[in-house]
Amino acid sequence: MRNSRRIRRMGRSRKKLTGLNLTPLMDVFTILVFFLLFHSSGSDIMEAPKQIKLPDSVVETKPRETVVIMVSPEVVLVQGEPVIGTPELLEDRIRTVAEIRERLKQLELSIIGISTKTVVASKEVTILADKTIPFKVLKKIMSTCTGSGYGRISLAVIQKAVET
Repeated sequence: MRNSRRIRRMGRSRKKLTGLNLTPLMDVFTILVFFLLFHSSGSDIMEAPKQIKLPDSVVETKPRETVVIMVSPEVVLVQGEPVIGTPELLEDRIRTVAEIRERLKQLELSIIGISTKTVVASKEVTILADKTIPFKVLKKIMSTCTGSGYGRISLAVIQKAVET
């Protein structure tokens, strides 16, 4: 009988399984979350598409989130949507581009979320233009933007090292 009680007592103590220690696991996840939050907050670098070759320049300020107009040798895109062909803008009869004006108005009406509202409310445009695009095309696009109420216009360039 003594053996049986002893065996039962030992059996009870063996049934206790040591649980998984979650403290180191939580530390790893916390560090991972902070790392992801730190490196995903804001976009300091705006990547240019491969079909557009930007000019080089010494840049002193970082880009902000704005409405983006990309001008490639083939097509003009406003926020990633094609609006007009670039060869059409070479014609002298066009002063302002109605298609760009329409797309900018469309962006103002289709605000989704706070970030889109901030971008459109800033009334700021960044133009990514291929370095082979003539200035008269850029002038037409810029005058269309100012006519639509977007008074702050930035031209995107590739940052090169500062020569000392």
